[in-house]
Amino acid sequence: MIEIKNVTKKYGDFTAVDNISLNVEKGDVFAFLGPNGAGKTTTIKMLTTLLNPTSGEIYLDGHNVMEKPSETRKSFGIVFQDPSLDNELTAYENMQFHAILYGISKDVYIDRIKKLLELVELTDRKDSYVKTFSGGMKRRLEIARGLLHHPKVLFLDEPTIGLDPQTRNHIWNYVKKLNEEEKVTIFFTTHHMEEVERYGHTIAIIDHGKIIEQGTIDEIRKKAGTDSIEDAFIKLTGRQIRAEASNFSKSTLRGFRGM
Repeated sequence: MIEIKNVTKKYGDFTAVDNISLNVEKGDVFAFLGPNGAGKTTTIKMLTTLLNPTSGEIYLDGHNVMEKPSETRKSFGIVFQDPSLDNELTAYENMQFHAILYGISKDVYIDRIKKLLELVELTDRKDSYVKTFSGGMKRRLEIARGLLHHPKVLFLDEPTIGLDPQTRNHIWNYVKKLNEEEKVTIFFTTHHMEEVERYGHTIAIIDHGKIIEQGTIDEIRKKAGTDSIEDAFIKLTGRQIRAEASNFSKSTLRGFRGM
């Protein structure tokens, strides 16, 4: 479903992603892990056509991401790390606006919106303004919106950040159901290692822009000689606390903003 071949992304003299290769099979729940600033979000931006790699090739659902960005975008949904809903619109209006952007006809999106709002248990709040929603409700709506056009891949960039344990559990129950019933491939990042242990099928760990390990949960634990993914992650990436942009120079950041 996803194939990354020798992909590198540079900003001037800084290499954010360094010659990585990986494959994600159809129907997988794939955890992409790494410390802050390791290259996770940059990789997701390249996978979702927001950035072009400096070199290498990326394929998603058989489409060359750089050569066929429009076709690629129809194949995936995404829940960004930062909120992306319009707070001044209702839940239904946010969904409707997304449907129109994707060219979904009214006779199709009316029923689809209804079913998705039922899935994430927001039917009774469909006419409420998003600014009145809790963080968990907003996340649930973003997931519903990302599924509106029947994507084959759902990207989740730290989807449960800042949420309480009960809400995190509800979010993952929705995601698990989508994976099992609609066969949606899940590609997610998280710093909650218990989420990886509980829901992940396969894993890749990136650090300093390089893939340092990949495999199933059991394979990663065995290679690291640990009993948990969290211990394996710390052993493989080190114990040093990372700043989000500690490796970026001011000129690099300026270049990033201009992309």
